[in-house]
Amino acid sequence: MAYGQVIFSPTGGTERTAKIITSEWGDSIRTVDLSDPAGDFSSCVFGPEDVVLIGLPSFGGRVPETAARRLSQIRGNSAKCVLLCVYGNRAYEDTLAEMADLAGKCGFMVIAAVSAVAEHSIMRQYAAGRPDEKDIRELKSYGKAILEKLEAGGLKEMPQVPGNRPYKKAGGGGLVPKATKDCNNCGVCAGLCPVEAIDKTNAKKVDSKKCISCMRCVARCPESARKVNSAMVAAASLALKSACSVRKDCELFIY
Repeated sequence: MAYGQVIFSPTGGTERTAKIITSEWGDSIRTVDLSDPAGDFSSCVFGPEDVVLIGLPSFGGRVPETAARRLSQIRGNSAKCVLLCVYGNRAYEDTLAEMADLAGKCGFMVIAAVSAVAEHSIMRQYAAGRPDEKDIRELKSYGKAILEKLEAGGLKEMPQVPGNRPYKKAGGGGLVPKATKDCNNCGVCAGLCPVEAIDKTNAKKVDSKKCISCMRCVARCPESARKVNSAMVAAASLALKSACSVRKDCELFIY
């Protein structure tokens, strides 16, 4: 078997979580980065002997449209697939169901699915420090259990995952990070933006129609010079306080 992972992880939480699971699969893991706007995903082909983890964050209970569009270009060719949905401790709602449908359309055979929590990309106080030690132990055990069943030939059916069809209506981004007075126009944010929403010659110019509120520019700015509207974040934090304050644990869906 050959192993791979297809990841969309603007702020790093999904990538870190995926690596914890696949660490049980060995050192040779082929990685496809869906956050690369220059990626030629139509040339990405897997086969029946491959085992691929598809790791995506939940944006408002749905798969990010950018990630869905890029994933749809990949050819699975009956490769076995493990779904990983990462969310900020509120709810992932229809994300796993949508991921299962997308993977199937690409030709992957879904054999297992995982939901996991990572620090919220906008309201960082929610799920701060996660995946933590408890999460890491659980995720490693999931990776090991999946591998053991694979090697025993016991994973041949798609597990039932939570979610509704039709999916919930996708929400808009809304929170568009802006440069502060500390911005020195170094261009790091523009080079890393998954949707090229930031002008490469003037980082203070942002195309709000392109921005998906992924917060990569905020997380990666070396000067901490990109922020979102504090009043809007405070209002959103208050609205989500009840849902986000109770710890959600990781889940494994497998036959």
